[in-house]
Amino acid sequence: MQNLSHRTITVEGEAGLAASPTKRKRPSWLTTDMLLAILVLTPSIIAVALSIYSFIGWTFYISTVKWNSQIRDYTFVGLTNWERLVTDRRFHTDLRNLVYYAAGFMTQCIVFGFLLASLLDQKIRGEALFRTIFIFPFAVSGIVTGVAWRWLMQPTTGINVLFANMGFEWFHPAWNSHPDYGMFAVTIAAAWQFTGYVMALYLAGLRGIPNELREAAAIDGAGTWATYRHIIIPLLMPVTFTAIVLTGMNSIRVFDIISPMGGSGPAFATDTLAFFMFQSTFGAYRYSLGAAIGAFMIILSGFLVIPYLQSMRGEVER
Repeated sequence: MQNLSHRTITVEGEAGLAASPTKRKRPSWLTTDMLLAILVLTPSIIAVALSIYSFIGWTFYISTVKWNSQIRDYTFVGLTNWERLVTDRRFHTDLRNLVYYAAGFMTQCIVFGFLLASLLDQKIRGEALFRTIFIFPFAVSGIVTGVAWRWLMQPTTGINVLFANMGFEWFHPAWNSHPDYGMFAVTIAAAWQFTGYVMALYLAGLRGIPNELREAAAIDGAGTWATYRHIIIPLLMPVTFTAIVLTGMNSIRVFDIISPMGGSGPAFATDTLAFFMFQSTFGAYRYSLGAAIGAFMIILSGFLVIPYLQSMRGEVER
């Protein structure tokens, strides 16, 4: 019995020593700078989570309930609102308009933005003045841009009067009020506002290319076109990708320019998903349907944002 008691005490003592707290080393990644960064960023992360991602989750939730009147109704209906959306003819028209708008808007912004940046990169006299003039429309709100261009595109005023005074009386299009090409006319106003910003992106990218590469290309006998095609344009692909993401996001959420220029237009010629969501939510009080449209826009945006974030992460790792 004494031996058994002695052994029990010994085992218990060893277990106590094993269970006694030992001094653990701090993980190598948890440095003082990392702790400070966590402390500084935590309030911002919490604010973003509450003010952005919580509302995104709320939007998806509302799209699955039966709240399509002024009376709140949180009865779960699953994908019923989504089924109504995908079978709505206006939704089909908006998807077509999105393709038209994105094609016209993105092409104009990227092409003209690159050309303007290339001209300014030649270090012309008065570069600062021209740079300010080109980027100034970006500082103007979309509502003001829409109001101004609505007047410019009136069939009897604005641009048509200018063409008539130049001797082109036969050229008097209906612009944004035409059911066939109204959306392309809207892209002119939108590109006028956003091209300067894309120009600034390209100009920063051009100024970041070492002059040694251009000089080496000139020594090898490459002309201006060959230099841009084989050296400058490939080096500017990250800038181009950024411009595609920004202009694509703008194409999905466009509303402020559309609204003062006539809204959806004749036969929904200039209707957009954002304008459809606005009218469904605040005009017809179909909150769940509006939430479904908003959730669909978020999903579309994800196809642009996620590849962009992955590419940025790859650049940081390299």
